[in-house]
Amino acid sequence: MSDAPAPGAALVEAVGLTKVFRDFWHRPKARAVNDLDFAVRPGEILGLLGPNGSGKSTTIKMILGLLYPTAGTIRVFGQSPRDVRNKRRIGYLPEESHLYKYLTALETLDFFGALFDLPGPERRKRSGQLLDMVGLGHARHRPVGEFSKGMARRIGLAQAMINDPDLLILDEPTSGLDPLGCNEVKDVIRLLRQRRKTVIVCSHLLSDVEDVCDRVIILYGGRIRAQGSLHELLTVPDASRFTTPLLSPEVTGKVLAVLREHLQGEEIHVDHPQRSLEDFFLDVVAHARAESVETAGVLGGAGIAAYLRHEPSPDEILAGLAAPPPAPAVPGPSPGPVADAAAMEARQRLAELTTPAPAAPAPAPSPTPAASTPSDEANRRLRHLLADADRPDPGA
Repeated sequence: MSDAPAPGAALVEAVGLTKVFRDFWHRPKARAVNDLDFAVRPGEILGLLGPNGSGKSTTIKMILGLLYPTAGTIRVFGQSPRDVRNKRRIGYLPEESHLYKYLTALETLDFFGALFDLPGPERRKRSGQLLDMVGLGHARHRPVGEFSKGMARRIGLAQAMINDPDLLILDEPTSGLDPLGCNEVKDVIRLLRQRRKTVIVCSHLLSDVEDVCDRVIILYGGRIRAQGSLHELLTVPDASRFTTPLLSPEVTGKVLAVLREHLQGEEIHVDHPQRSLEDFFLDVVAHARAESVETAGVLGGAGIAAYLRHEPSPDEILAGLAAPPPAPAVPGPSPGPVADAAAMEARQRLAELTTPAPAAPAPAPSPTPAASTPSDEANRRLRHLLADADRPDPGA
């Protein structure tokens, strides 16, 4: 069931990847990752699954260059994961969001944007769009230390995308989020797929992985136990399902009679399709919002941030409409030496006319006697006393 891409087309490629943790005496303590071979294509949404202790977080840390493999090789963007230039192209949401609790939400995103050398206006634009996207635009001036776990998780997701990364790694992205937040995270992931971004999702919520991932890798004991596309792994080849509009009892009886005739005693199960609980929950919330029900909780996101969609803002559209069209180039003969000399003389004349004349130097002010101060008077008297002391006594 292997679905590994060709090595040359891989954005992330691991061969024989192994990580052994050792104790103080350098004795092997735990083999967290054991001889992994996998590749991640550009534009792919990959789910990295497995129970606790299966090696998921260790693998992610080696992709990020935070851990060095004991054996094997791993390449990211064709380079070593420790290449600093790769960091600009990677966004990472860790399992626990560690934020500076005294910074506001807006200051937090501005801080992370500055780490990527984003210009100030661009940082402010992206920060505002991301806060609106994750439903925290109304709390942009609140310190993040006051946020609940779910709100801090939303800020963590926003900081992971401040640099518009080509590779986004999400470790438990929906942990602590309500169903609205989970749905918004999945919308962001789907948009990134449309933009040919690569996303690695590590999650224990298998329904979320099933909703957004193209392919999954399942780890156990540090080894790959299964990998492939979801359609390939989840399809049950020895059963069929028919979905029809609601049938009358008479038609249902006829269909069952035909099926029993041909299936020769095999069990047939007939039921009604069900909506998922998530879809039902989102529908209830949407109706409450339509009725303008007031809430003090997190508001729904304002849609995907514009810079992630690469759509021009209204100001940019107006600026483009107001800009005069470029003048068409008129072909003509190339100027000769006489034309060049005339043009040079005209430019010099224009410079003389437009250059302001140098200002005349201001006349030096006439010296005025300084006003006498107490210190000047004391110095005068001291000089007078010293002169009297140096004068010889006539009676001597």
